[in-house]
Amino acid sequence: MSNGGAKAAVASVGAPQPLDWKFSQVFGERTAGEEVQEVDIISAIEFDRTGDHLATGDRGGRVVLFERTDTRVVCLLTYAGHRRDLEKMDYPMNRHPEFRYRTEFQSHEPEFDYLKSLEIEEKINKIRWCQSANGALFLLSTNDKTIKFWKVQEKKVKKVCDMNVDSSKAMGNGPIVDSSISTSSKQFIENGGCIRNDFSFPTGGFPSLRLPVVHCLETNLMARCRRIYAHAHDYHINSISNNSDGETFISADDLRINLWNLEISNQSFNIVDVKPANMEDLTGGNPFFDWQFWIHLDFLILFSSIAYG
Repeated sequence: MSNGGAKAAVASVGAPQPLDWKFSQVFGERTAGEEVQEVDIISAIEFDRTGDHLATGDRGGRVVLFERTDTRVVCLLTYAGHRRDLEKMDYPMNRHPEFRYRTEFQSHEPEFDYLKSLEIEEKINKIRWCQSANGALFLLSTNDKTIKFWKVQEKKVKKVCDMNVDSSKAMGNGPIVDSSISTSSKQFIENGGCIRNDFSFPTGGFPSLRLPVVHCLETNLMARCRRIYAHAHDYHINSISNNSDGETFISADDLRINLWNLEISNQSFNIVDVKPANMEDLTGGNPFFDWQFWIHLDFLILFSSIAYG
């Protein structure tokens, strides 16, 4: 296909219709006058690096995961020209991205700090995606005081079926009465022994034994908390940022920045501390505005504050 033919083919697809933007702080359609529950208000949102996964957190401490469902147009399949010619061409997006609900889990619960007589709400302040591995998704979520490291992976729901049991007399997942054996048969003890000495096989032999079979009913996404990082911040955590090395991340409150290893939850290193000797010296507002690991260098941290600009 020639260069002009490729452009014509893409142009024929057409641009998507403009979106109708509406402001909303919660998921789902709301009728006029319907009251919005405070726990349902979204407080954090984060895309992963590929843009295929979206995580949101709300004031109720829940994390909801979405996955992109629309297929992206792969221009290399419709154009046989040279790569440098392909890079010069402008391929418009032919449809808006769509996301579907995958799963949700309770990330944080309300707590109470008895030493400081302080209530710690469950609201999610920040979510950060980590590097995925072996088909599993990893992410960090934090409220005011506690950071959690989550692993989200597909699990198969299995059930044992085709057993020689009467389902009406079974309890839970284990058999109680073998319905395939006649009640007129002699009573036997464990390991095949017979209570009476005049043992004889029944006419026609014993009924056949069906071995249990494990069936996979469905596949669900399951979230498991792998690490909990707590008791390292005296003030409210306002940001977290994972490192490009895939092993460390940093967390910050209003006055300090700590460095963590993902696999070590009981130890962190303080790398920035701007707490003044006299707290009255603070000129209002939070000293730290924002900060971030630089994606290309795992030893470079950028942050802005009142003190340093």
